[in-house]
This record gives sequence, C-alpha cells and structure tokens, in this order.
Amino acid sequence: MTVQPMTDPGPAPPLGESRIRVLEMLRAAQRPMGVQDVAARTGVHPNTARFHLDGLVDARLAVRETEERDQPGRPRMVYRAVAENAATGLRSYRLLAEMLTGIVSDRLPHPEIAAVEIGEAWGRYLADRPAPLQRVDAVEGIRRVVKVLQNTGFAPEMTPGETADTDQATISIRHCPFLEIAEQHREVVCSLHLGLMRGVLQEVRAPITAERLEPFVEPSLCLARLGPAPNGQP
Repeated sequence: MTVQPMTDPGPAPPLGESRIRVLEMLRAAQRPMGVQDVAARTGVHPNTARFHLDGLVDARLAVRETEERDQPGRPRMVYRAVAENAATGLRSYRLLAEMLTGIVSDRLPHPEIAAVEIGEAWGRYLADRPAPLQRVDAVEGIRRVVKVLQNTGFAPEMTPGETADTDQATISIRHCPFLEIAEQHREVVCSLHLGLMRGVLQEVRAPITAERLEPFVEPSLCLARLGPAPNGQP
C-alpha cells in the first residue's frame, strides 16, 4: 500500500526578475503600497504593477487589503509583503480535509444526506442569483452551474450531442480538485458536489435539478445527470 503525502504542494516556481523587484520593494516599505506607488517607483505601467502585485498575492507572498484612512473618499486597495516564514511554510490542508471527512463519515448517522444538505447551502451561496422577475430556463441554469464548477476548480462540459434544454442532460466533469479525498471518502465528497449543483439550480430558480452524480465512471471522469425539478420548481 502506497502512503500518500498529507502536505500540500511546496512553494511556487521561482519569481521573475520584475516580480522580485516588486516584492523587495514591498518588504522595504514602511507601510502598505498602492498600485500607483509601485508603478511610480518601478517605472512600469499601473496595469503591469497590478499584475505583479496580484501574482505575489496568489503566491502567498503578499496580501491585499483596504487602506485605513481618515480622509473622505473611497479607500484604495494596498499591498504589503507577508513575513517569509509565514509564506514559505508547508500547508496541510489535505490532512485537515481527510480528518474532517473522516469525522463526518464515522460520526454522523447519515453522512451522505448531511453532505448533500451542506452542499446545497454552499451552492445557493455561490450562485449568481437572478433578478426577482428574471426567468432562468434550463440552458441558463446549466450555464450557471458550469460557471460555479469552473470557479471551484472543476473542468465541466456538456456531453457532446446533448443540449441543456432536453428533459435529461449530462455534465461531464473531467477534473476533481478534491480527487484524493474523494477516493477515500466518496460518500461525503461526491454528495457535497451533488448538493452544490442542486443548490445553484435552486438559487437561480431553474426548472431542472441534479438528480445524481456518477463518480469515477472513468479514472478522471464523473457524470452529473440532470432532470426536471420536482413539480417544475427548483
């Protein structure tokens, strides 16, 4: 039996010369810096400065925050460097996920039902809610589900030859961002994903629902089967 590592991937690839200059500037600054500040000191366009600053945030080498100010007007976004030891230490989110899903699986009487309900709540939260009188049909409902899945790290796509306005539609999911956890706790993780899709469709008032999720029909493929919502309601 192969023991899988419980820590998350290590540091990001080395930074380019321009981004290193921006990082060193943030570390030397006495206070957080705005995009215009960095652009002026480095002699680059503000869009280029913002690109490097956001890249440092993504790499967990800097943080973005709202500037504290006493003067009237809209506060600007500023950036500051993160302490090196905080940015470069190992992360063990996978281990945490394994522990939490294990608790759900072992301690709850019906873990699949609980996971679906939690997934539905998060799906409603993540959905792009339509205007009160806006009608969302099946095509638009699936488009919004696909958008949420993409933003969450999945790689969803409609099955070729099928259209979203049929009574039965399928979304193929070819990348699971929680693959290793799902392989160990399928009843919890896959139920969360099913509930997530249902919650999105409920929130946007689509006339369809996610009836079931067929996990790992191929090593890197899951199928979400959609159908009419009960009584025509989300």
